[in-house]
Order: sequence, then structure tokens, then C-alpha cells
Amino acid sequence: MLTFAPGPSKVHDKLPDYFQEAFQLGILSANHRSAVFMDLYKDTERLFKEKLGVPDDYKLLFTSSATENWEIITQSLVLKSSFHIYSGSFGKKWFGFAQHINPNTAALVLDKNTTLAVDELEIGADFDIIGITQNETANATQVSNETIAAVGKKYPDKMLAIDTTSSMAGINLDFSLADIWYASVQKCFGLPAGLGVLILSPKAIKRAEEKGENGRYNSLNFMLENAANFQTHYTPNVLGIFLLNRVLAEMPNISEVHEKTEARMKALESIVENSSALDFLVSNPATRSRTVLGVGGAENFIKRIKAEAEANGMQMGSGYGPLKPTSFRIANFPALNDLEFDKLIAFLKAY
Repeated sequence: MLTFAPGPSKVHDKLPDYFQEAFQLGILSANHRSAVFMDLYKDTERLFKEKLGVPDDYKLLFTSSATENWEIITQSLVLKSSFHIYSGSFGKKWFGFAQHINPNTAALVLDKNTTLAVDELEIGADFDIIGITQNETANATQVSNETIAAVGKKYPDKMLAIDTTSSMAGINLDFSLADIWYASVQKCFGLPAGLGVLILSPKAIKRAEEKGENGRYNSLNFMLENAANFQTHYTPNVLGIFLLNRVLAEMPNISEVHEKTEARMKALESIVENSSALDFLVSNPATRSRTVLGVGGAENFIKRIKAEAEANGMQMGSGYGPLKPTSFRIANFPALNDLEFDKLIAFLKAY
């Protein structure tokens, strides 16, 4: 079954070859204190910066998931409290995690069709980190690089933490605009679930040192201490890191990936615009994700089109949370090859 679910999503076609290579090279048995692993970590960070345009002085850390990063950020980087800007369920969950640890956490909840009005934004001195869900997987919305830049310009004394779980490696992100970025690999990276990435600027690393939080498993200082030697603080998902390395090595520069992502999304949008049966879940183009398309409709229609897709060997992503009965989602991720995308286009055009 070909899946267009937005995570875990369809993996890259070359993954079987990468698995076999990992086995043959002995990577599956590599000790995370060994030279083999340290070389793998170092090379993966190099490729990450080279292919995705991450600044040279930023640091790549490995975690188990994007969810784990929620806890790390609040525990190790927030001094007073964080302020979260979101429109959907995953942004709400991040806010909930942060609020559980720090009750003073606050949030601004946007309608999915509302562009953030930065000039009207009021965030007090009690908040030192602003959390922004750049791409909301649940309702297929996004916040642009330009908006993130405007928030950073208005609040230069606050650090920005950006959730790009379903957009990193699919669109061009300006990493210089924020100090904290995170994602999981089961979406635009086209890999199996079980590995998260956390990217920190020198300013964020200094903040962690200044706060001095010294727990163990999720302590950023403990993680950074090990990462300085290209090691991890616990036995990591070595296979996941190896697969990430190989995907990064094979992928084009992010500018080329971005162009293809945008072209495919425009093709999908054109079908919805010209269909009498399909509707956009997000009607405002300015807040519509480029990597996840939400399609809305009556509950019976949504059930029917999903069933017909499965009869044609395709699985659409279900709507999420309260949107589940009246929507489905389509992943516009790089791992989908041209033949698969063409099959999706042909199916949707029938509506």
C-alpha cells in the first residue's frame, strides 16, 4: 500500500540498500564511544549543514523524537518561562508539555487561516523563549520564514525555538533566524520513526551553560558535553543516524528540494481549486503548509474518497484530532517518487 500519510510516511526507495550497507559495514554493532561512530556523527553533521544550509557554528544533537525535544527545551533552556504561538494540535501539545514543567508558560492560539500579526504581538519580559510551530502537521498550516524573522526582529532579547517536524528537509528554512530548531526523521527525511534532531546556535548553547541544569537523560549540558566529542550521552539509534547520513549524502541541496516541493504543492492546489468536491482545509494560501495538504469535506465524502484511494492502492492520511471526520491529509514529502506522485494526481483529478 502506497501511503501519503504525513508521518510515519513513505520511506526513501533506497532504504533497503542502506540497511544492507549498514549490516555489511558492521554499523549495527558499533559502540557509540568508538571511532566508527564518532566519524559517522561528524560526517552526518557536516552533511546536515551542507545540504540544509545550517550555519557552520550551530550544533546538531540526536534525540529519540521531536516530543523529547519539548522537554529538553523547557528543562535546559527556559529561564523564566516560554511563550508559544500555534494553531493546531501538535503546537498545543508542545505548549502542554512546557506548561506541565513550568506553570508560568503562556500561549497565543491562532485560527488556522490567520496570519500572525507581528506588529500586534505583545510578549512580556517574563518570557525569554518564544516557541513557534512553523509547520503544523495536524491542520496543515505553516508560518513563513518572513514571519519568523519579524518576530525575531521585534524581540531580539528573546530566543526563538522552532518546530519544523514536518517541514525540515522538505522546504528551505533560514536557520539563522532562530537559535533552536527541531524535527523528527519520519516525515520529510523519509526515514523510519525513532530519531529526532535538535539544532542549537552558539547563543542557545551558552544559555544552557548559564542555566546550569544538570539532570541526566534529558539534560542539554550532559548532551553537549558528549557531543563535543561527537558522542551521545546514551546508546543511540545508530542505524537511524546511519540512514540519515546516507539520505543526506544522496539528496540534492535544499534549494532544489524546495523547488520540487513547491511545484508539487502547486499542482495539488490546482486540482483542489478546480474541483467541485474537494475543499482546502486551510483557505488562506499564506498560512497553508507546503509539505502537508489538508483537504476538507463532508464526513461521508471523506470516508468514501479514502476508501476509494485504498481500493486503488493508496492510503490517505486521516485528519487529526477534531478534524479527523471531516478531512484527510496528503504528505508532500521528498521520498515520494515521480511515478507515485503522478498516480496521486490522476486519482485526485477524478474528483
